[in-house]
Amino acid sequence: MKHGVIARPGVSVPSRQFFARDLTASIVVFLVAMPLCMGIAVASGVSPEKGLITGIIGGIVVGLLAGSPLQVSGPAAGLAVIVYELVRDQGLSALGPILLLAGAIQLAAGIFRLGGWFRAISPAVVHGMLAGIGVLIVAGQFHVLFDAKPLPSGLQNLSAAPARLFGLSPFNLQATEIAFGIGLATIAAMLAWEKFRPASLRLLPGALVGVLTGTLLAVGLGLDVARVQVPASITAALAPPAAGFWAQWLNPSILTAALAIAFIASAETLLSAAAVDKMHDGVRTDYNKELRAQGVGNMLCGFAGSLPMTGVIVRSSANVQAGAMTRASAIMHGAWILGFVAGLPWLLREIPMAALGAILVVTGFRLVSLDHARHLARDHGLLPVLIWAATLVTVVTTDLLTGVLVGIALTTLELVPHLSRLRLRVVEGGDADRHAIALNGTATFLTLPKLSDTLDRAPVGTPVALDVSGLHAADHTSAEMLRDWLQRRRQAGGSVDVTGARGRIATLTAAAAH
Repeated sequence: MKHGVIARPGVSVPSRQFFARDLTASIVVFLVAMPLCMGIAVASGVSPEKGLITGIIGGIVVGLLAGSPLQVSGPAAGLAVIVYELVRDQGLSALGPILLLAGAIQLAAGIFRLGGWFRAISPAVVHGMLAGIGVLIVAGQFHVLFDAKPLPSGLQNLSAAPARLFGLSPFNLQATEIAFGIGLATIAAMLAWEKFRPASLRLLPGALVGVLTGTLLAVGLGLDVARVQVPASITAALAPPAAGFWAQWLNPSILTAALAIAFIASAETLLSAAAVDKMHDGVRTDYNKELRAQGVGNMLCGFAGSLPMTGVIVRSSANVQAGAMTRASAIMHGAWILGFVAGLPWLLREIPMAALGAILVVTGFRLVSLDHARHLARDHGLLPVLIWAATLVTVVTTDLLTGVLVGIALTTLELVPHLSRLRLRVVEGGDADRHAIALNGTATFLTLPKLSDTLDRAPVGTPVALDVSGLHAADHTSAEMLRDWLQRRRQAGGSVDVTGARGRIATLTAAAAH
């Protein structure tokens, strides 16, 4: 690499332009992250500054260590429900020990190179889990729109929503009606901006516009509504280990919660990283390194008494779309959050709680992706859709971990038709002009780490000949991974010649070519 030039696959960029793009992207991600960090903290049942601390650690520390350079880490909506239940049942003091142990589990998983196994989780389970979380977030944050607190369970929140709405009176405007009006204005401003914003301001996030609208209404009209409460100093928000911190590890429920958070956070992070890899042609994710970085980050969050973190697709996609080229963008976004919280805490205290609730209602609604269910039905049949629906319903009616376990259990039904031939044999060969891969047997989630490692080893820039004539069948998890690899390879300009494809594999490989 020449001095002053940053190397990237197929790209050479002068370091000055390189820094300018990362700087611009970091500001965009900061503007996206600020309202979401606070909103997710509120949805988790803790004070907003807890989410901001996690955003700072996710940016500065995990950004430095990450195996996915363009992924941005911070508090995630996907863990808000489980954290809310933990704080409700175990108390806020239990969150630190849980996160410290969860982070240690992630760190160990990365050290022992278990990252590939998290990718083997069925997409139907992951999207069903996210859809269930979306339903719970919408149901809970709907009550925040009225300056009320969410009820203890998702079903209670859902059943109480009609009464909350019908209890409004347009002829007697009290605090409840005013807060709801601010929430509606926030949602309207956010959606209108995202639909009609001019091209020159396309990077200004809708969530920020929505929060600014709600805040300006509340301040400009002098409205008496609940506001965000943050301490005058960021150090006052830190909650280091106190007496009895370590003793909580003797509680079996604490151990179970730590395992659940480690598992769900790792799965969400690595699936987000895989999605980010599809958005750019730069350095690919090192999944084990990313797990180690997330582990360190969650351990620090445990010591600080803040929220758990994951890699977050909303912030990461904003980072890529804003032109980020290295990890410097994620690191700087964390520094912007730190500077803002340290220097302007009074400004945060002007934000109405209803405005944050409104942002989370929209976020939760978008997690319920019916498009993914239609995609599963079209490309993979009825069973993956049933897995998606069962996971969603179980998450809403019981809890997050039970929903995920039910989904994983149902995924094993895809193995039943192939119990007599579950092995997958991979043969690699070729020369400097062509890399050859032959697949024989059955591709399932059990063999996905082996298959993904083989495909990822194919040299960049070398044509690949993929022979799938001996591939008898592939479950939807493996088929989705294969299609994603083909799309990523071809979008990067690589040549892949697939031979022997039939049935579902032929359909997916043909789709990946376009």
